[in-house]
Amino acid sequence: MHTMAHLLADAPPQMLPARSLMAFTLASHIVLVPLGVALPLITLIMHGYGLRKGDATALVLARRWSAVMAVQFAIGVVTGTVLSFEFGLLWPGLMGRWGDVFGIGFGVEAWAFFLEAVLIAIYLYGWRRLKPRTHFLLGLPLPAAALLGAFGILAANSWMNTPRGFTLDAEGDPTGVNIWKAIFTPMFGPQYWHFVVAMLVTAGYVVAGVYATGWLRGRRDRYHRLGFTVPFTVAAVFTPVQFVLGDSIARQVFHEQPVKFAAMEIVWETGTHVPEYLYGRLHPDGSISGGIRIPQFDSILAGFSPDTEVTGLTSVPAGDRPNATQATIAHWAFDTMVGIGSLLVVLAVWYALVWWRRRRLPESKWFYRGAACAGVASVVAVECGWVTTEVGRQPWIVYGNMRVSEAVTSTHATGLWITFGLVILVYVFVFGSFLAVLLKMRTRWRLAGEQRTAADPETDSPYGPRPTTAVEDARASTGPSGSSGS
Repeated sequence: MHTMAHLLADAPPQMLPARSLMAFTLASHIVLVPLGVALPLITLIMHGYGLRKGDATALVLARRWSAVMAVQFAIGVVTGTVLSFEFGLLWPGLMGRWGDVFGIGFGVEAWAFFLEAVLIAIYLYGWRRLKPRTHFLLGLPLPAAALLGAFGILAANSWMNTPRGFTLDAEGDPTGVNIWKAIFTPMFGPQYWHFVVAMLVTAGYVVAGVYATGWLRGRRDRYHRLGFTVPFTVAAVFTPVQFVLGDSIARQVFHEQPVKFAAMEIVWETGTHVPEYLYGRLHPDGSISGGIRIPQFDSILAGFSPDTEVTGLTSVPAGDRPNATQATIAHWAFDTMVGIGSLLVVLAVWYALVWWRRRRLPESKWFYRGAACAGVASVVAVECGWVTTEVGRQPWIVYGNMRVSEAVTSTHATGLWITFGLVILVYVFVFGSFLAVLLKMRTRWRLAGEQRTAADPETDSPYGPRPTTAVEDARASTGPSGSSGS
């Protein structure tokens, strides 16, 4: 109760339901984002490999992944549309005053979304209908469209963290908008590439985790080996890159948003030789309980020297910084993200060493158990990254220019809670349907695999004639009327 009261201090009553609704829909939508951004690239890598090697198994995998990609995109349309409406309905103060400055990002994202829908439709239609090379070439723009969508949404979010490209008139309204400066803010580059690589890592581990689970259950045919190897290799290659990018964006936050950095590291007072806390809880009086304390390490991480001065939360008035509870939430999310990233680096190094020394996949069950868990862990890390980004900049919705309380809707809190309940019901149905479709597809594909003979394991080539089943053969032999063709 004390924590909730601390979060709601001096806030309008409608802010908690508005925040809760936005947080729920954003957290739900972001589960789908890695597959939306990165699965097209992973699918095309498998597709290209299949064409280059004449590998029917790889082509079957690519075709099946493209079907998953389409289903995921359809669900993403629903959750993404809900988020678009929520920006205007829940935060009219933000869109009304600042929409002309940063709204271009949402516009780019909307056009990219439309383009990606068209390209996915063409790619799906092309199986069995187009020449293999033509079909593959038509699929190549898909990753670019996905990256363009990420460009738009990250441009908007990075502007909210480091707003640029405008001047304020006498009434405090933005004027003289410079679109290029509004898009390419100091946080855009680090935030964009950190996000894109996170999507590649997460999607790779999620897809590979499905086949790692199959390996643990005894399915060790080439289909499962190839289905594991390609996405896991993509993820493993980008995992150390992501670790470096994560360090880079943390350092950028240190320079551009020092109070947010103080929240992420629960630094109370400005000083040098600042210790690093692994977890731990910040209290309103500045004391820290729990966690593991590493002397001077925060200063070393921030500026490579224990003499580096780290700005503390008390450097600004209490109303201009995250409170103790919000800082603790951002800190725990940040530490969890870094911890998961560190474990994924270990898994990637394990994979690389075995491949370098023996030119084969690891055989240890513990490796595949780790790989099966890596997908879920990666999604958790992505969620923690967004929590760090959004909670760490409180109480600002536009950093240093507009508070969340100034942007929130005037709609009565009761109406927002009812809307929140309805949205939860809709999302349970939507994600339940998504899961049901995926399970149905998995069952159908597994049955199709069991029907293949050992001599011809992949007769259902996406570019060959579709094989007939015994039932279809019987129907063909009897003719349309059910009688003998003779």
